[in-house]
Amino acid sequence: MRCEIIAIGTELLLGHTVDSNSAWLGEQLALAGIDCFYQTRVGDNLGRMVEALKLALARNDAVILCGGLGPTQDDITREAISAVLGVGRVRDEVIMERIRERFRVRGRVMPENNLRQAEVPVGASVIDDMPGTAPGLICPLGDQVIYAVPGVPRELKVMANATIVPDLRRRAGKAAIIRSRVLRTWGESESGLAERLAGRIQALEARGNPTLAFQASGIEGLKVRITAKADDLDSAEALLAAEEARCRELIGRWIFGTDEQSMETVVLEALRARGWSLGVAESLTGGLLSARLTAVPGASDVFRGAMVAYQSAVKYRCLKVPEGPVVCGPAVEAMARGARELLDAEVGVALSGVAGPSEQENQPVGTVWLGLALPERVESQLLRLPGDREQIRQYAVISLLNLLRLRLAGRDD
Repeated sequence: MRCEIIAIGTELLLGHTVDSNSAWLGEQLALAGIDCFYQTRVGDNLGRMVEALKLALARNDAVILCGGLGPTQDDITREAISAVLGVGRVRDEVIMERIRERFRVRGRVMPENNLRQAEVPVGASVIDDMPGTAPGLICPLGDQVIYAVPGVPRELKVMANATIVPDLRRRAGKAAIIRSRVLRTWGESESGLAERLAGRIQALEARGNPTLAFQASGIEGLKVRITAKADDLDSAEALLAAEEARCRELIGRWIFGTDEQSMETVVLEALRARGWSLGVAESLTGGLLSARLTAVPGASDVFRGAMVAYQSAVKYRCLKVPEGPVVCGPAVEAMARGARELLDAEVGVALSGVAGPSEQENQPVGTVWLGLALPERVESQLLRLPGDREQIRQYAVISLLNLLRLRLAGRDD
């Protein structure tokens, strides 16, 4: 069973509204084992809506139209469906009374144009669940079906969960399960990961199940998504587990977590497992690292606190950094030791660098030093980071967390 989602509204094309409905529906279809290979956006234009709907029907068993069911002149989804089906529309008396009642209970006068929402293409049926004034539609076309739902997310979700997804499952016959697992990586480029996984991707393309795909996520790293389809949940999970194991053999050194794990949750858990606490000294990042750590519930049992030492004088006085340059290896090592001692922690980490042209003019923008003080070793690492001021700061934070992760795992790469 294949189903396409068409989101309707000129505001979506202009960027005034983000199309979150299609993303949510795509997830629900995947969970139900319904293939969704296309998601389309089209403006409030009858000709283009009809064209988009015809194309969707030519390549799918079902189509879900989102939006365009309101009472105003630009709400023309009903007209587009009627044109494709080649039928007229009739007003549903039950729906008209429901709409009138909604206005009555609110003590408001109903504009006559609201009755447009009760127009139903001939041969279609109305979705029973009606959270708002716009009814959803089920429009059969031979072995195919068109669903229409309002663009209001709350109303759309009620109709999809209660009616559309169950109806698609019924039409699909034997139920299938689609599950995904995301491997989160840091430290290797997208092209580098693709090259290392090229042979595996080719082998999977020949089989068709499971599949691998890449998703660049900026300061959160690169994601490798494994997607598996099976007859039941246990079989899908087994496919995911087997493929994850193969991927770890090929790119395991760059994988720091799965699914919703962030770099900071992984690092905090690794410290917690050792019974170690963490102290932080930040210059370049001005508290960004501390903010990420404290955003994790329960971080207080590991994270002791932080010193934001932005001026050089503060580094010298509070963190015992030697007089001299503060963007260098010895300086961040001293900062990391100082954070460890000042905050009475087993581990100290530090950041210093140049994020803009007015800072440390003898150093190029993007110069970043990471400092790490573990119970058994103290070290520093130089990075040359790309991007603007904010990107450099964010990349520095996750790079330091990744360095700590590797050392806690006993890795020196």
